[in-house]
Amino acid sequence: MEITELEAFFKTCQRPEMPVYLNQATKVNDFDLFLESHLAPLRKNPDSKINKPLLIRLKLMKLIIESN
Repeated sequence: MEITELEAFFKTCQRPEMPVYLNQATKVNDFDLFLESHLAPLRKNPDSKINKPLLIRLKLMKLIIESN
């Protein structure tokens, strides 16, 4: 359910100017590629521990968009 909510948010949100720095080590240059590369594995296996960082980065992006 959390993934569905994130997908809905990103479909309607204002696209941020690129690049976006999620933190000091994570720079996003392509918004569409970022979303697809993070959402696709989460759709397939949302409960996998290995996908946890993907969910965290998506939430960070959402926070950054909401704060601007």
